[in-house]
Amino acid sequence: MTQAFQHLTVLLDEAVAALVHNPSGNYIDGTFGRGGHSRLILGQLADDGRLFGIDKDPEALAVARDLKSSDQRFSIFPGSFAEIEHYATSAGIAGQLDGILLDLGVSSPQLDDPERGFSFMNDGPLDMRMNPDAGESAAEWVNRASESEIIRVLKDYGEERFARRMARAIIAERQETPITRTARLAQIIKDANPAWEKGKHPATRAFQGIRIHINKELEDLEICLEKSLDLLKPGGKLVVISFHSLEDRIVKRFMRDMAKGDTHLPPGVPFTQEQLNIRLKLSGKAIKPSADEVRHNPRSRSAVMRIAEKV
Repeated sequence: MTQAFQHLTVLLDEAVAALVHNPSGNYIDGTFGRGGHSRLILGQLADDGRLFGIDKDPEALAVARDLKSSDQRFSIFPGSFAEIEHYATSAGIAGQLDGILLDLGVSSPQLDDPERGFSFMNDGPLDMRMNPDAGESAAEWVNRASESEIIRVLKDYGEERFARRMARAIIAERQETPITRTARLAQIIKDANPAWEKGKHPATRAFQGIRIHINKELEDLEICLEKSLDLLKPGGKLVVISFHSLEDRIVKRFMRDMAKGDTHLPPGVPFTQEQLNIRLKLSGKAIKPSADEVRHNPRSRSAVMRIAEKV
């Protein structure tokens, strides 16, 4: 890995401090990435503590296997955190987890390497898959999706107000020549964008929307959150770091609803606290990076960390 593709772990100390409360416990890092959180977690664990990582990126898995070879307390599962229940069950830790950490979004090495196809700043093959060996690439999708589907993805996942104009431009351009490079797609979107935020590339939101769609990021997040409750033991911590409003909205709503419990009980009927089925207790307010961290790592500026404890 070159210096340019190294990753600065966001909210490193804060996340691990919130997560690790039992040095002899079982933990899952659902987004191993380049192992920043995992290494610090292992540094907090006793000899009988265990950490399980999950990642779908082949480059991340290579880093994880190196870590596993040097620390037998660590294991890695190749795949999506949406399969967290399957992995925990196979490891015999379902219902026995002391903590689950999810650091969402795309890692710096993925963004910075043009060959991965995530970047609108540097030309590369239009891919965007976190696992380049599985599923449909962004190029395949862009060149076959209907106009209505492109509009939906750009609008719903990219929160792009000019989604319709951009979709029409993509359809027109691909009829001339298939769109296979990030620079060309970025230019098409830029030309179709009549106004954009100062200091933000005009393709930012559209690329975000396509990436989220290609990797099923929001669907996988919802599945993982739902499964996490049965995997944690009472007192277990759920720590989630989000990087855009769509992710954070899902996490915030999930934790809030699980902390409220069943709000659909018949009015006027007495009920006990247990009947509310409250499953989580919120642990303080959302945490954001310090000014010093943002100064050293500008990509951390949008991060929001939320913490909850299983009741």
